[in-house]
Amino acid sequence: MKKIIQVVLALCMAMVLFTGCNSKKEEKDTVNTGKQTETADKNQNEKTDDKTSPVIIKTVIKDMSSDDEVSVKFLEKVSEGVSKQLGREVKIELAPISEGTYSESLGLLIQSGVIPDLMYFQGGDYQFAITQGILEDLRPYIEESTYVKSLIQPYNKARLENYPYLLWLAPDRIKVPVVRQDWLDGSETGKALLENPTPENYKEFFKELVKQHNLLSAYTVPGDITELDTVFNLAFGVTQTWVMEGDSYVYSKVSQATKDKLGFYAELYKEGLLDKEWISKKWDTKESAFYNGEVGVVAGTQGSVVNVYNNKMTGQNGESAKLAVLPPAKGVAQGYTPSDVSKESRGWAINAYSENKDVAFAILEYMASPEGQVLDKLGYEDEHYTKEGEQYKLTDKIGEWWPRFHESIYQFEANFAPETPYYSQAAEKALDMVVQYSSFDNSFVIPDDYATNWDAQEALYAEFAAEVINGNRSIDEFDTYVKEWYALGGTEITEYANEVLNK
Repeated sequence: MKKIIQVVLALCMAMVLFTGCNSKKEEKDTVNTGKQTETADKNQNEKTDDKTSPVIIKTVIKDMSSDDEVSVKFLEKVSEGVSKQLGREVKIELAPISEGTYSESLGLLIQSGVIPDLMYFQGGDYQFAITQGILEDLRPYIEESTYVKSLIQPYNKARLENYPYLLWLAPDRIKVPVVRQDWLDGSETGKALLENPTPENYKEFFKELVKQHNLLSAYTVPGDITELDTVFNLAFGVTQTWVMEGDSYVYSKVSQATKDKLGFYAELYKEGLLDKEWISKKWDTKESAFYNGEVGVVAGTQGSVVNVYNNKMTGQNGESAKLAVLPPAKGVAQGYTPSDVSKESRGWAINAYSENKDVAFAILEYMASPEGQVLDKLGYEDEHYTKEGEQYKLTDKIGEWWPRFHESIYQFEANFAPETPYYSQAAEKALDMVVQYSSFDNSFVIPDDYATNWDAQEALYAEFAAEVINGNRSIDEFDTYVKEWYALGGTEITEYANEVLNK
């Protein structure tokens, strides 16, 4: 018995020693930053300073997978270009992420401690990433860059100052209203609308469209009124998220300006000018209603989305059905939706604890270069385009391609054959119109302490607005809604807003 006990004790001691050694080994192989714990790839890190060894950059990119041949081929091409630019071999590899929505899958990945060198964020930057301090301040890299810096727009610059961790070189996601050019030209009210786009002139134009083309309605939106607001908000005085009433700021959605605007929307609905099914419309049904001639006007994001709308409309209805961009309504002020410059809502981030931050940024720099932009925007020669001298001619396969890195065409000076322009006239006009009618919002990131109440307040507004527009509640109940909004924490968030905005 004594011997058995001695054997058991010896085994236990051996297990303790083994576990202790293992723990020490794991501790040694783990980089503890004080804000995060991430497993270090020792072999890769030891080779980072060896100029003859390839630098491996781990990345995650939406809609790209290591199991997808198109993704792999594209990143091989990008790797070749970056390697040539740096004078050393770089290999870009996609880190696998779980199934589900992209934002959730990326969130799970970084919370597990596997943090890629270069990451595309969409749908938020995750509180985990902020509290753990894993995102690199990109401003020093941008300042030293050549190509990235040349593509920075005023709204990019403002967002980077407020939140320097995400870079997204693309036209701002501002929506503009569009209509068939032949319908605009053939209307009696179109000229007055273009010369003086007041809400009343918009209403008259809507009435004529419905009558002349036997439409179900003049305007439709996919489930909420954001795409109406981009046309009419400023005209009614909803010029920013927080507007001045008296000597202090109030939330625009409880302002007199919003009351006036909702009353106007209710009139559009009652008169059959706003789609009766707007609240149940989805993106696809909204767009099909537009192409099929059931509605006359919709809003689309400037640039790429307007380009898609134009190409689909002309493809289905002929070249005469090309799109025209309409101006924002004019009243108290005039403009499309102001740019939110509190931060980027999506974009590229670099792991602050990566061993290869400079190389990760060099990828973004290469893709902003003339050569990188051609690859990013046009795909592969003899497949997505052909080239005669310095002129690019796009093939039918260009419709299968989209930019993976930088969507911006600012200073993209490729010379295209007239018969295959990169953007349609409507898409280019949309970009110009947004510049003409641009402004900055004064919104700010809502602190966590107010977030729950804020969500409830937003839900309250959405419900009230829908009921007023659909005629289920009177606009005269606006004051009751405002009291409910303040009771849900509106007083506290308004006080906080005035502290922030009056600094």
